[in-house]
Amino acid sequence: MPHLVVLYTGNLDRDLDMNGFCRTLADTMLQARDEQGEQVFPTGGTRVFALPAPYFAVADGKRDYAFMYLNLRMGRGRSEGVRKQVGEALLATAQQALTPVFERRLIGVTLQVDQGDESFGAKHSNIHPLFAKG
Repeated sequence: MPHLVVLYTGNLDRDLDMNGFCRTLADTMLQARDEQGEQVFPTGGTRVFALPAPYFAVADGKRDYAFMYLNLRMGRGRSEGVRKQVGEALLATAQQALTPVFERRLIGVTLQVDQGDESFGAKHSNIHPLFAKG
């Protein structure tokens, strides 16, 4: 964790480089610092996924509307201030990247930040060791 999942109406594929969008969002997450100046999210655990919805209904359906939902899920232990700062930074990044899309089409965007309260959690990765300090 953290995982940022981007769910979007499939009609956005023709308007946005989704790989580039994901990379920009991941870079924003990696730049986040806490109150002590430490990196908020581990490099090896930072992930952004984008999933298009091929079937959707937005608003009244009378126009070619689009929608994007960004959900950041992170483990416990980060302050409310850090969670808010990360949310604001991701929203600003998304808004900037989506400016050309907003100029061409009608689109709604929602960003939600959730903190995990797992009843079970497990991890297995050979990516984290690549970024371990030592």
